[in-house]
Amino acid sequence: MSAGVTAPTPELVGARRAEPPGEVASGLLAPQLTHIDAEPYYQPIGDEVAVFEAAYARCLPALLKGPTGCGKTRFVEYMAWRLKRPLVTVACHDDLTTADLVGRYLIIGNETVWVDGPLTAAVRAGAICYLDEIVEARKDTIVVIHPLADSRRVLAVDKRGEMVAAPASFMLAISYNPGYQSVLKEIKPSTRQRFVAMDFDYPEAVVEAGIVAREGGVDADTARRLVKLGELTRNFKGAGLDEGASTRLLVHAAQLIGAGIAPQAACTAAVARALSDDPDMTGTLDDLVRAVF
Repeated sequence: MSAGVTAPTPELVGARRAEPPGEVASGLLAPQLTHIDAEPYYQPIGDEVAVFEAAYARCLPALLKGPTGCGKTRFVEYMAWRLKRPLVTVACHDDLTTADLVGRYLIIGNETVWVDGPLTAAVRAGAICYLDEIVEARKDTIVVIHPLADSRRVLAVDKRGEMVAAPASFMLAISYNPGYQSVLKEIKPSTRQRFVAMDFDYPEAVVEAGIVAREGGVDADTARRLVKLGELTRNFKGAGLDEGASTRLLVHAAQLIGAGIAPQAACTAAVARALSDDPDMTGTLDDLVRAVF
């Protein structure tokens, strides 16, 4: 349905303000709420903006599905700016525990104090909480979001004996890459069916070239060549590559070219070597680079 670019621009990075949420013992330990003041660049492709806004208005959580580097994270940043809500982003991983999300007691000096986790901080602040690559988290950790993602809209903070009710301004968004889905890493139906789901993918060539030119700072012809290279690599998905070159990688290559690196060298570093370590595959990718540039 949609694609943008996740590579941050200097303007976007400079426009973020991180502020600790309300009552926390130490600002250094507090989860950070990111306020995005300047509009992030995002190119809507379908109705994803309208669907997300409608979900937010009806207090429904959102599930974003799509390949790596196609614009899911940038889209959430754009929507946080558009809806004027702070954003809390969590990169999920195998060791992510419920305490990592909800919070824990810590000893600071001679005191034992409670420190909210990023999910709790987002709920209290009425922020957008984005759990990136949710399937990477442990299944017993994912369960904690269930009461937040249905009509109850509450977060159980068991260690404090507290139920935190989510205000209307809070929204939960999660993402994952179906291309990496396996028997061991998939979203259970009991989780999936709580969410409004949106499909994301790489945009068509003309649109993607415009994104690469804008984000990478290169001319239109160079952007078209980079997109052609990306399309060629995507033909090898499942035939030597787990994923082809993402829009993000193409922007990286464009940024190197814009910095004065020769196109072939830029594509080798940002695309070919980033996609594979296999000698045969990298040789094939090098041939593609030479064919395009």
